Amino acid sequence: MSRYRKIEVRTWADERFRRLSPMPPSGQGLWFFLLTGPHTGPIPGLFRAGRAAMAEELDWDVEAFDEAFQEVFENGMAKADFKARLVWLPNALKHNKPESPNVVRSWRVELDLLPECDLKNEAISRIREILETIGPSYSQAFDEVLFGDSRKPSSKASVKPSVKTMPNQEQEQEQEQEQEQQKALSPDGDLSPAPIEDLVKIYHEVMPLNPKCKVLNNTRRTAIRSRWLEASRLKCAPFSGYSTRRAGLDAWRQFFEVCAESLFLTGRSPPAPGRPPFVADIDFLFSPSGFAKCLENKYHREAA
Repeated sequence: MSRYRKIEVRTWADERFRRLSPMPPSGQGLWFFLLTGPHTGPIPGLFRAGRAAMAEELDWDVEAFDEAFQEVFENGMAKADFKARLVWLPNALKHNKPESPNVVRSWRVELDLLPECDLKNEAISRIREILETIGPSYSQAFDEVLFGDSRKPSSKASVKPSVKTMPNQEQEQEQEQEQEQQKALSPDGDLSPAPIEDLVKIYHEVMPLNPKCKVLNNTRRTAIRSRWLEASRLKCAPFSGYSTRRAGLDAWRQFFEVCAESLFLTGRSPPAPGRPPFVADIDFLFSPSGFAKCLENKYHREAA
């Protein structure tokens, strides 16, 4: 007999259900609501919701909601950035595995709609790790969601044409354009390919307090390669349009040195109430938003 039971999300809107006496504020009650409530979406455990809206849905005071959420958080069952209105249940995907890689691909639109924040970056990294344990086809599908499918054109024609799928001709043109850009930046070929292993080594040397990068999977390689090329085009310090491999590695060392001075990025800053200290990992530093915010000194205000 299966140990899983399906619960309709629309239960919370059912007239007879809503006539029942309301659930008293509690950690267990909130957990059940977080798993099955109307805010849930196609990505298991990752959704957009505000604390006031959820408290109102449960007919709880916001203070009572906060106490219940603190219980759930302290047990490692949920995390939230209520300023961005994003909630994540770290283990939800383990117990609600996608039925096929195509289900993962269907997450593309929903992921784009979720607010950008550090918690989203953390969730994406963890989701990728869980999908790798399910199977390579699932993690490959998630890579397509994150980066598009131009890195590996499909050999099978889709049954239903989709505006999300780029024709092979456009994929080839995009790849050729990127290669031409790299050649234009470095006539001697010194910038390409990106020195991924060297960049990771420098990160480890300069930021020993931060999480180690133990696995260089395709997702991380793609992100590092993209930031290496992006940084070579910048005119701001410490990059200043580097055109050689050596200059690029020196610039990235300076970048990591600045990041290492940030109390927030290295987990030395006092955390917000109910949340553990944030510590930037290599996925965050090489993500588009994390990289941009670090360059703009968003995380160095404590030194001002």
